[in-house]
Amino acid sequence: MMNTPRLEIDLAKIGHNVREIVRLYGAKGVQIIGVTKGVLGDPVIAAVFVKNGLSILADSRIPNLRKMQDAGIKATWLLLRMPAPDDAEAVVRHADISLNSELAVIRKLSEAALRSGVRHKVILMVELGDLREGIMPQDLEAAVGETVALEGVRLAGIGVNLSCFGGVKPSEKNMSRLSSIAQKIEDKFRLSLEFVSIGCSTVYTWLKSVSWAKRINCVRTGDSLLLGGRDLEEKGIPGLHYDAFTLVAEVIESKIKPSVPWGEIGIDAFGTIPTFVDRGIIRRIILNIGRQDVLYTQLYPRVDIDILGASSDHLIADAKKTNLGVGDQVKFDIDYGAMLQTMTSPYVAKVYLNRTD
Repeated sequence: MMNTPRLEIDLAKIGHNVREIVRLYGAKGVQIIGVTKGVLGDPVIAAVFVKNGLSILADSRIPNLRKMQDAGIKATWLLLRMPAPDDAEAVVRHADISLNSELAVIRKLSEAALRSGVRHKVILMVELGDLREGIMPQDLEAAVGETVALEGVRLAGIGVNLSCFGGVKPSEKNMSRLSSIAQKIEDKFRLSLEFVSIGCSTVYTWLKSVSWAKRINCVRTGDSLLLGGRDLEEKGIPGLHYDAFTLVAEVIESKIKPSVPWGEIGIDAFGTIPTFVDRGIIRRIILNIGRQDVLYTQLYPRVDIDILGASSDHLIADAKKTNLGVGDQVKFDIDYGAMLQTMTSPYVAKVYLNRTD
């Protein structure tokens, strides 16, 4: 039996998801940019993305882009997180395209690109309500004017981020606004935008309701490729696998104990005062994973146990009627936040299933 905790990654299921998303979105005139930030730019998973039809890969971290490139992955590279000024040299070296909202940074990218003898593509981000990155719409034309005047960079498109911070959903209203903005930019500056891009997996809800995606021609997504859109309100995009990632943890204590601590309750290790539901006397189990490794509120056990909470290194659960004992392994489905954290933790082994290389 393999060591725990571990994350089992089914590459065949990810490949299926990629092909299906490419087909579904392609039918609406939309290209998929595969986001690898949730898996830390994992070259094995990146290779699956490329093999199954993605030509552009995107990540928020330059070291992740470099890792995939060093592994021999062939793709067009997009830097998702807006660069800091001091990152300009590394950005033009490792990214073909970057998302930007600050002219001061774009000027730095222009200078770095000229020194390197390359032309770096820039996508200007527009603020449409989610209140993460983006230029306010009324300020966009001025930003476009300055960007197109710079040597070393080329305005490749405009983009928007939704859902990630403010939870704002893609809708007919904001998608029409983005399309209208794109058209106005092209008409005023007499150029053709290569990308009119939206970043969020929840765009599927809007996209399935329309016959054509207006001017939006690419979607930056990772969740739907990796987890089938498990986090969506629909609880998954039909026809996709939601269980390509399975977290496995092991029981390291199994004892009959009260369900409520006794003694004076104070602040716990994470600065909160915990509260407890009295379940009476229960079989209380501890599994060998904790908050340092996983967002435990996004764990869904495949057996009938109830997660009670977690400390740094321990996950505590009510075993209910399962009679789980020391050494037993428990499998969990996970959502995006849990996947991100387990991929980040060096204490969680990564095991690839259905590998074909």
